Amino acid sequence: MRIALINENSQAAKNAMIEATLKKVVEPMGHTVDNYGMYTAEDACQLTYVKNGLLASLLLTTGAADYVVTGCGTGEGAMLACNSFPGVLCGHLVDPSDGFMFAHINDGNCVALPFAKDFGWGAELKLEQIFTQLFGFGHGQGYPKERVVPEQRNKKILDGVKALTYRPLIDILKDLDPDFVRETISGERFAELFYPNCRDEEIAAFLKAL
Repeated sequence: MRIALINENSQAAKNAMIEATLKKVVEPMGHTVDNYGMYTAEDACQLTYVKNGLLASLLLTTGAADYVVTGCGTGEGAMLACNSFPGVLCGHLVDPSDGFMFAHINDGNCVALPFAKDFGWGAELKLEQIFTQLFGFGHGQGYPKERVVPEQRNKKILDGVKALTYRPLIDILKDLDPDFVRETISGERFAELFYPNCRDEEIAAFLKAL
């Protein structure tokens, strides 16, 4: 699985620590981590949590990533922004049990974490435990056992609802402010990471034209 890490500007200084913790957990499982930044608070590309929502949608919709790890100060804004775009089913995780239950009950493809609120001593240990529970035990198997059938049924219903209630991403991109889209994809490693893995030629061509 290709996992994309995205940090918004208020928490950019923690990017290296979050990346190292994520890689420590998931690379031994055979997963790959692509770090889309922000890498420092001074990056020329300033990602807000709203831009992170668009970026997550671009990565997941085009197949450039299979999963997105993002967040903000509380994680709430990032979750709301991600769920505003098609192709993203984002959960808000604050502890390890959230990671396990989101993976098995909701079976989403994106998580938003609080990287400022309650993020003090031992923060990297807590992140490590969250990532272990999120990625270490499979997805969509249900929890608890007696709830597996209705949970899996409801997930399929939710996927169907989202398919009907969201417009195609390419149509959204054409209606968004071009400067907003251009700023979202202006990260120093975006082109290097995105285009070789993107499987949607129409979206790739649109972005390159910007």
